[in-house]
Amino acid sequence: MMRRIAKVGVVLLLLASPVGTQTLGKSDDHRNPNLDANKLGEWLRDWERTILRDDATQYCSAEAGEELGWKMSPFLKGFYNGYLATGSSMWVDRLVACTDAWLKRAVREPDGYLGWPKLGAAGTEVDNLDSFYADSIVGEAMALTPVVLMAAVIRETPSLAGQYGSKAEVYLDLAEDIFKKWDSRGAWRETQAGTAITVELPFGINETTGKWTGEYEKRKSLEFGFSHPDNKANLVAAWLLAMFDATGKTIYVKLAEHWFETMKSRMKRASDGTYEIWNYWEPAGSWDYRSYIIPKHWIGIHPNPGYYDIDVAAIVAAYEHHVVFNEEDINRLIETAIRDERYWTALVPFDETVQQHFERSLHPASWTALIQVPWYAAIQRNSAHKPMKSRVSVRPVL
Repeated sequence: MMRRIAKVGVVLLLLASPVGTQTLGKSDDHRNPNLDANKLGEWLRDWERTILRDDATQYCSAEAGEELGWKMSPFLKGFYNGYLATGSSMWVDRLVACTDAWLKRAVREPDGYLGWPKLGAAGTEVDNLDSFYADSIVGEAMALTPVVLMAAVIRETPSLAGQYGSKAEVYLDLAEDIFKKWDSRGAWRETQAGTAITVELPFGINETTGKWTGEYEKRKSLEFGFSHPDNKANLVAAWLLAMFDATGKTIYVKLAEHWFETMKSRMKRASDGTYEIWNYWEPAGSWDYRSYIIPKHWIGIHPNPGYYDIDVAAIVAAYEHHVVFNEEDINRLIETAIRDERYWTALVPFDETVQQHFERSLHPASWTALIQVPWYAAIQRNSAHKPMKSRVSVRPVL
């Protein structure tokens, strides 16, 4: 029933693992049929015009809360992937300029940590969470993922370390402080099943006094808070994997592992051996119910297919790190993608049918292509190279 993972993809570069450095068993003799070089060149030219025309500075210099992720991170990911695709330091320059414009807008919050607060940062009206003036773990995680991966590449690349090395250290120190911030605020909770999930916290900053609202003292109470939907929890977990890649500290990968155990438990097998499409949100603990009976949010499949692309990208990243998901899971996702004609982009390196659909449907000047074009070009470029002898996982990010 289940096909083996088609050996049609990139030679996956050295992958970080909680138990040491390992590589997956892909062979240089089995690569994707490369996209025509002229076509790939056209895509990159269209992508470059688009990402430069759209002027990332308007987002890097203005966004806060969850919009750091949805509006600013596509540029940061595009610049990071652009460097991996081309080897040109101009994309490192762009990423540094965007990151610095973002970081200089940080404010010191009542617990001493930096943040980028705004009204509506939670991205949900559940429990009136959008009424708080607060920052967003989701937005910060999305923005920091390409930044810390770029910092890791800078550290490992002599030609970049001289010019950008001090920036890389600043970015990594900041990212570790941001993790400590959210950990101290109780952003991760143990689920009913003993795994973990991130939550939206029920407090903010009083804009008049500059102090926390009264709910701050209840931030770790199991009576308050709201679990993230899968896509947001997956984005945070992807950041944790990037933090492990960049620092080698197992605290990050272990916490990501606890979330991915939650994610996998929600993916039910269909009778044909594929996966049923999982629910967008599910209650994870007592805090997700009203009066301990009624879920705070509807439970079902979300009509926005992009949320499931996010889920699968994180699952693939977990698989590449040998965390929770295995080859059988990737096979099942491939079969599910083809059955339902979802063709999740993160599966492109593993299946020719998914790859061909991606190549037919990609619009290189679109918003999603800001990330996808250089991501795909980096895969094509790196497929010609053997695994690198380095702890850092140099991988494009979706």
